[in-house]
Amino acid sequence: MREKLSLWAILCLTLALLPSQTASVAVMSVDLGSEWIKIAIVKPGVPMEIVLNKESRRKTPVAVSLKENERLFGDSALAVAVKNPRVVYRFLQSILGKTADNPQVAQYQKHFPEHQLQRDDKRGTVHFKLSEEIQYTPEELLGMVLNYSRGLAQDFAEQPIKDAVITVPAYFNQAERRAVLQAAQIAGLKVLQLINDNTAVALNYGVFRRKDINSTAQNVMFYDMGSGSTTATIVTYQTVKSKESGTQPQLQIRGVGFDRTLGGFEMELRLRDHLAHLFNEQKKSKKDVRENLRAMAKLLKEAQRLKTVLSANAEHTAQIEGLMDDIDFKAKVTRSEFEALCEDLFDRVPGPVNEALAAAEMTLDEIEQVILFGGSTRVPKVQDVILKAVGKEELSKNINADEAAAMGAVYQAAALSKAFKVKPFLVRDAAVFPIQVEFSREAEEEDGAKTIKHNKRILFQRMAPYPQRKVITFNRYTDDFVFYINYGDLSFLSEQDLKVFGSQNLKTVKLSGVGSSFKKHSDAESKGIKAHFNMDESGVLILDRVESVFETVVEEKEEESTLTKLGNTISSLFGGGSSEPSQNMTEPVADEEEVTGKDQEQGEKQEEIAQEKPETEEGKQEEPQAEEQKADKEEKVETQEEKEAEKAEKPEEKSNGEKAEEKEADKIAKTHKKSKISEDITVELEVNDVLDPSTDDMEVSKKKLQDLTDRDLEKHEREKTLNSLEAFIFETQDKLYQDEYQAVVTEEEKEQISGKLNEASNWMDEEGYAAGTKELKEKLSELKKLCKAMFFRVEERKKWPDRLAALNSMLNHSTIFLMSARLIPEDDQIFTEVELKTLENVINETMTWKNDTVAQQQKLSPTEKPVLLSKDIEAKLSLLDREVNYLLNKAKFAKPKPKPKPKDKNSTSAENGKTNTTEDAEKVIPPISEEAEEVKPVEEPLTAEEKVDEPILELNPAENTDDTESTKSSKSENHIGDEL
Repeated sequence: MREKLSLWAILCLTLALLPSQTASVAVMSVDLGSEWIKIAIVKPGVPMEIVLNKESRRKTPVAVSLKENERLFGDSALAVAVKNPRVVYRFLQSILGKTADNPQVAQYQKHFPEHQLQRDDKRGTVHFKLSEEIQYTPEELLGMVLNYSRGLAQDFAEQPIKDAVITVPAYFNQAERRAVLQAAQIAGLKVLQLINDNTAVALNYGVFRRKDINSTAQNVMFYDMGSGSTTATIVTYQTVKSKESGTQPQLQIRGVGFDRTLGGFEMELRLRDHLAHLFNEQKKSKKDVRENLRAMAKLLKEAQRLKTVLSANAEHTAQIEGLMDDIDFKAKVTRSEFEALCEDLFDRVPGPVNEALAAAEMTLDEIEQVILFGGSTRVPKVQDVILKAVGKEELSKNINADEAAAMGAVYQAAALSKAFKVKPFLVRDAAVFPIQVEFSREAEEEDGAKTIKHNKRILFQRMAPYPQRKVITFNRYTDDFVFYINYGDLSFLSEQDLKVFGSQNLKTVKLSGVGSSFKKHSDAESKGIKAHFNMDESGVLILDRVESVFETVVEEKEEESTLTKLGNTISSLFGGGSSEPSQNMTEPVADEEEVTGKDQEQGEKQEEIAQEKPETEEGKQEEPQAEEQKADKEEKVETQEEKEAEKAEKPEEKSNGEKAEEKEADKIAKTHKKSKISEDITVELEVNDVLDPSTDDMEVSKKKLQDLTDRDLEKHEREKTLNSLEAFIFETQDKLYQDEYQAVVTEEEKEQISGKLNEASNWMDEEGYAAGTKELKEKLSELKKLCKAMFFRVEERKKWPDRLAALNSMLNHSTIFLMSARLIPEDDQIFTEVELKTLENVINETMTWKNDTVAQQQKLSPTEKPVLLSKDIEAKLSLLDREVNYLLNKAKFAKPKPKPKPKDKNSTSAENGKTNTTEDAEKVIPPISEEAEEVKPVEEPLTAEEKVDEPILELNPAENTDDTESTKSSKSENHIGDEL
């Protein structure tokens, strides 16, 4: 039995040393705002929690400071911005995925004139010039921020994290979304999904109100005004049925309206300029404060504070010490003045509401409530304007205006991660901008003249749900050709928004191999060139593949006899047959939608009447016969839903004659089986909006950031070592004058230690602060080694009283337990003589060791190496405790002995003898020998820093006493009660 226990202990130890399955399963979300980032994590045992930064704040400024030898983030970077704004980079979101000629780049340069923005000749984008040798792109700077965010999350979760869900504004186009993904890739983050921030807020709201969602649609508007932009979103909540998860709640984005430049930052800039005007009016300096970058940075910081205070107060005094040329600034600003400064901004507040209603094709009467989100919605004037615009009695504020997006995104991260199981909540996001495919081909007019005809096929309409796959079929091409992926109708955007939006052309797709596929399969019927598109969960459009599809008719052989089938089966087992599918056979894509469209002159009309005309049984619009014949040969996009609807239609009742004809047709069809063949077409993509960085450029960016990270880590390690060395010198110098340390060192040893410490202190003052990490560590190690014996003697003397008291108590209770065990009547005795003798030997040996060692220690001087070691005392305690616990456990689970039946004395004595010699010998577990458990004393003393405290196994005296008494007075009734 003891061997089995040992094996079990080894197995448990082995399992404990195996890598934990939950060691790195935590996931995170980053709510990436223009001014702030909020981080949330989910890990085992910690469901959805906001991460605190190093200042214990729940949100962190999106700011990075790049000095010559130092890199700072968040609040530390903002502190540098007041002194040296040139090295601090903020509000990076507005220039992501933008070319150098974009109006928002010019606007950014106007807001931050201290930065040098230059055009990148390779991509046409911009980068920040720090020096002639060093430049950083906005993606690289954002990558630094994301990497810092991951560091905060890992420190908070106490485990590595790689998977993340990142929020982006709903109005981000394809180039901007790709830019965020590139920044995350540079940072080494695996992006599970880019989720629109308004969708994340809606998900957070729905998850905590799951019980209120039913089959009746509920329309809610979320109005989000942050620091850099404003978005209004209409969301429909209701329960739906799905094959995978049954009836579950769902949110669907119905309409989105936005204003890219309306936000709190613009209000703060107005306040900053107003404060600058007030300072110039005071005429305390002949210089214009607006020309002093450092002074303007101070005014911006004060304007941010002032805006927050004026949201709760009618007036407040702005004051800055030493604004410029050691001149203090002080001025009173009222809320009415602030509202007058931002009057044109407040006029734009209702705009996103009206746009969202138009996109959703709804009225305000259909909206049940309007919920505010974002820090800038705390401005009273903003709330007044929104309330008037929506015509509601009140505005809802029942979500956290700062953290709802981060919490919704981390819920999505947990749902996407394989390590967590969450309740399903279906999300149907919507594409804000339509996307279409355009191509040109030759067309023959009635007079026989050939013209080039331009065609458009809409892939994703405005507010089309995603993720979704689509396939477009080109039917009139038999040779290589080119088509274009562009944005659709953007007439809902203003002229200024269109300029900010950038290029409306996404990609040029060049196909090669079309002609060769037709030559290869000239005897087959062409089913067109199919291009498969995927708008993934992040809202990024991807062209998965292009294939040329053909169909052939294969004659099916007559049904084989059972004997022939058996022969073929046996033959295939010995290599005579093959179960490999044909190389060109492809399975139909079940989750794709196939797009059908008309020529350009008909397309718009067909879209207009699509909702008015009733559908035929085939699920298509009724059209004139000539149009149907023409459409058969043109490029088309058919939806998978229409195909399923066609299959679902019930067939009408047919006459007997019709049934007979069908049977004959079936017989003919059975002998002819259609086979699909597909050939992959080579695709060459040419990006037309914003070029992606090349693979080499990405590697350069990664190395650039890794070098900065290594430099930061090296600096942190050096500072840590320097502080440790400095603290060790001062603390040890002080300890040398304390009584407990003076008692254990000789005068010679004290002088030696004191001299080395003074020498190290002088070295620190002269050379130490410029020394490298390795040199500092060597110096610290040398001093620790010198003081090692002194620290060990002091620590041992501190531990002796408690350890010896615990050992004496254990010896006392063990002796009482042994005496009680020996007093148990022989008929009720549950312990063998071997067990009791083993415990007695351990008690005696421990007592002898303690008395001899204590006596030997008392003969030694305090300055000599001690022989009484706390580790040895703990080892004796552990051995004695284990022996007693073994006997106690046996007593707890022992069954009462059956009462002997009255028999003759000879038979009874024989049976008793048999029991004592066999049964006890088989069932009793021998105790652990002292030799196996003995722990050798330490050979060399350890310092306080190097020593590892081991757990002390203590036995509760009260429990021992109770167990001893219950064992002493045990009866058969008590044993029966324990067993029950």
